[in-house]
Amino acid sequence: MTKIKICGLSRTEDIDTVNRLLPDFVGFVFAPSRRKVNVKTATQLKQNLAPQIEAVGVFVNENINTITKLYQDKIIDLVQLHGDENDQYIRKLKANCNCRVIKAVGIANVLPSLPTAPDYLLFDTHSAQRGGIGKTFNWNILKKYAGPPFFLAGGLSIENVTDAIHLLTPFCVDVSSGVETNGIKDAEKMEQFVHSVTCRNG
Repeated sequence: MTKIKICGLSRTEDIDTVNRLLPDFVGFVFAPSRRKVNVKTATQLKQNLAPQIEAVGVFVNENINTITKLYQDKIIDLVQLHGDENDQYIRKLKANCNCRVIKAVGIANVLPSLPTAPDYLLFDTHSAQRGGIGKTFNWNILKKYAGPPFFLAGGLSIENVTDAIHLLTPFCVDVSSGVETNGIKDAEKMEQFVHSVTCRNG
């Protein structure tokens, strides 16, 4: 059963929608991005989030103590890293707060060397801005992958998510721009995406 993550939530309306649709994870972006939220906003969003949905904090080269506090304050449930964080950084973070860690790996033409410390990997399209560009990569690169459970990101949408699940059976599909209209989360697209995955799982 492939899980669902909807990333880049920033508004109360977004929380209302996911509370109705019940994806497995949502993402709060704390890194530089048009979807970035501050701690106050993330706190409010998490307080209103259905308890069965886990909140993932998205970071790029963040101070470990900053992430630890967000986790200990129960604003986030998992940590997603998109920067230059290595295994040493990840082990220190996990020692600090015993959190589950997702490490993003950008893919261009081949599968690069992979870290060993994260609980999950997230495969996204390689880009200078470290993900979030809404473009797919060649999924066939992952057909022989045999590592930890992985999140599949990068250009997923209502049109292609069932093909992705059929080819790769990822642990989780991760969508952001694919459920937006003019840069804003679109409730109808979010519903269609969740329905597509649920039907494919069924």
